[in-house]
Amino acid sequence: MEIALDTSAFGACRILVVGDLMLDEYVWGSVDRISPEAPVQVVTVDREEYALGGAGNVVNNLASLGAQVAVAGVIGTLEDGDRMMAMFQSLGVDTSGVIRDPLRPTTRKTRIIAANQHVLRIDRETRRAIPDENHRKLADFIRRKLPETDVMLISDYGKGVVTRALVNTAAEIADSSGRMVIADPKGLDFSKYAGLSLLTPNQKEAALAAGMEITDDATLAQAAQRILHVSGVRYLLVTRGPAGMALFEKDAPPYAIPAEARQVFDVSGAGDTVIAVLGLAAAAGRPLREAARLANTAAGIVVGKVGTATVTPAELSAALTQDAGHGKHKSIEELANIASALRRAGRKVVLTNGCFDLLHAGHIQLFTASRQMGDALIVAIDDDASVRRLKGEGRPVISARERVRILSALDSVDYVVVFATEMLPRLIDAVRPDILTKGSNYTSEAVIGHEQVARMGGRVALVEITENVSASGIIQNIRQNIGQRIG
Repeated sequence: MEIALDTSAFGACRILVVGDLMLDEYVWGSVDRISPEAPVQVVTVDREEYALGGAGNVVNNLASLGAQVAVAGVIGTLEDGDRMMAMFQSLGVDTSGVIRDPLRPTTRKTRIIAANQHVLRIDRETRRAIPDENHRKLADFIRRKLPETDVMLISDYGKGVVTRALVNTAAEIADSSGRMVIADPKGLDFSKYAGLSLLTPNQKEAALAAGMEITDDATLAQAAQRILHVSGVRYLLVTRGPAGMALFEKDAPPYAIPAEARQVFDVSGAGDTVIAVLGLAAAAGRPLREAARLANTAAGIVVGKVGTATVTPAELSAALTQDAGHGKHKSIEELANIASALRRAGRKVVLTNGCFDLLHAGHIQLFTASRQMGDALIVAIDDDASVRRLKGEGRPVISARERVRILSALDSVDYVVVFATEMLPRLIDAVRPDILTKGSNYTSEAVIGHEQVARMGGRVALVEITENVSASGIIQNIRQNIGQRIG
């Protein structure tokens, strides 16, 4: 079912997010020795990156889609808390509900990555329930904010902010103000969420909460009815990974939503995207089944990215209209973020570039072999003006827009970018590829950008092309044949 979507409506939606705010830290380094103190690797740190996690990633998804967002939670007063507040402010988020507690750390998850390998994760956190004073402050904020909000989202990561008392307060205020409250739950006892509108557990969480194994659609339906009875919520949306989603209502048949067929890079953060898009679509007045389908589509987009990723209005609209070319077509700036996320997860990025005017078997060999060298292949194509300068008048035969659509249809190609020839150094600097590939008709020294890639720690790989074919040759043969026919 195709859904017509006007993403401009998202800008008028007011969403309140309450939950466990976390900071994701990525430490990049290299390993060249073993510690003399213990048989462990010594990581020499090169750089650090930070991203919003937990309820912060829900906020990030909403902001990416243009919503008006307010956030409430508890963080510390030291540098991590300052960094998180600055990130929220850069997104234009209302942070008046965030409490700075000097006795509580800001939850930080540090991932150590060296030589494209995830070496270690370090968690700094507390799971203690927030004190009564902070509960009163959050409850007072919810009491003031919820009546002027369209939908409230609760992101529970079990770090002590989303207590039963806080949920009860939210449910009472929502009931009196007629607002929908959706929660991404945690733990075994879903009665904690009594009085809320909807829960969004994954299938494993649903099985644990129901106290039974889920092996098929029948046991899923049985587990769902148990949860609806115990929790007292009206709706239950169970996310099922490759099996899609299922929406349940008490004593009603389930509504099954098939998964989007996409390549999966990373499922982390997909639940954050689901609750964000579900809540935003509901706030925009979409029926719940349609909102669930939108959330399913958005989840299909983010699992094709790496790390706690977000979805943009353009990506969501393109996916709904099944415009695969638009989904893979990225700007240099977008690719910089994508490549950075891939590296954070220890994935190898491969870049190849060329005109690719009139695709042929040699190009397919290049793309297939290049993709096998890493985890994501970026194909950079020269814009029309660059092709004309390189190949002469009458070229390109196929415009850049159509070349993007053709390349995007190939499973071996993950992303496509259009660039002017003189922008190649900027592209390489943004992507920082682990491998830059070219056909075997080149030498490594003749590959433009090889020195820049080497300085960044990458390398050039030449792909053996066995097909003796070229686009220029094909185009020339076509022109000759047409000329002979006319003559």
